[in-house]
Amino acid sequence: MPLGVVIRRMPGVTRWARHVWKAVAVLPGAGEASWKELRREGDAVEYHAATLTLELYRTDTEAYLQGLSAEVPAIYVVMRDAEEGDAPLDITLVTASPFEAQDYADTGEEQVEKVPMPEGLIAWVRDFAEAHHEEEVFVKRKRDKKRIDLKEDGIGDARIRQVADVYRAPSRREQVH
Repeated sequence: MPLGVVIRRMPGVTRWARHVWKAVAVLPGAGEASWKELRREGDAVEYHAATLTLELYRTDTEAYLQGLSAEVPAIYVVMRDAEEGDAPLDITLVTASPFEAQDYADTGEEQVEKVPMPEGLIAWVRDFAEAHHEEEVFVKRKRDKKRIDLKEDGIGDARIRQVADVYRAPSRREQVH
């Protein structure tokens, strides 16, 4: 599903940041756009920054259900500083998976914003997740039957002759000059 990403530019609060950029909304079914101004209120400006495709995968249904169970279900917008061009940010991804969003947040290279999911989008993601979700059966690992009470012969490397315990601390030998 195409999702338009709405980014708000606010004046910075420090002398080091002229502007603060924040993803504030998504527009399901939006057409193509590239930093089209939507609204201006004083110093705050909202842009339809980009339209990206929200792709859902049947292998990620557990993550979608986890995200939908939050108090406010969200879409995560992944952005990074633009390297070239006139746009201040590159909008790289939109996802409904909080697990995928966390992976991007962990790198520290991208800015990940949590945007409330509109009602229609909640229903669409929920329908997809319920149609494709398969509970994974927990399989407990079985312990091997190795005997641990037996005497251990051959501790250490067999190629190295040891006259004492291989775990002892090395002793200093006095050298004769």
